[in-house]
Amino acid sequence: MGIATVSVRYIVDDVDTAIDFYCGQLGFDEVMHPAPAFAMLARGDLRLVLSAPGGGPGGGQAMPDGSVPEPGGWNRFQLQVDDLDATVDQLRQSGAYFRNEIVAGVGGRQILVEDPAGNPVELFEPILDEARL
Repeated sequence: MGIATVSVRYIVDDVDTAIDFYCGQLGFDEVMHPAPAFAMLARGDLRLVLSAPGGGPGGGQAMPDGSVPEPGGWNRFQLQVDDLDATVDQLRQSGAYFRNEIVAGVGGRQILVEDPAGNPVELFEPILDEARL
């Protein structure tokens, strides 16, 4: 496994549940899980760092004003899939929650699935060659 070129941190309620989702459903590999509140996963050139809120020191620790990071929001990363319909069917069968239905855009089709903590992941099936990774 090579070094990832992009690293994203997600705050998740339960690191073990998030590992199961990302590795079991979306094709990530576990790189390390040295503490209950932290794990690092990889898929291709993407490194996904998972931190539990309040699980400091590190990315989940409280800010100086006392606020604690929390999951959710709208920022997301995009995973390219070969067959969006089949991927969505498989995720639905496993109980995954989707924020929307499949929509068609200029370069492809996409949908937002939530990880177990409510963080969005965009699944994208390109329809134009220029939109492919």
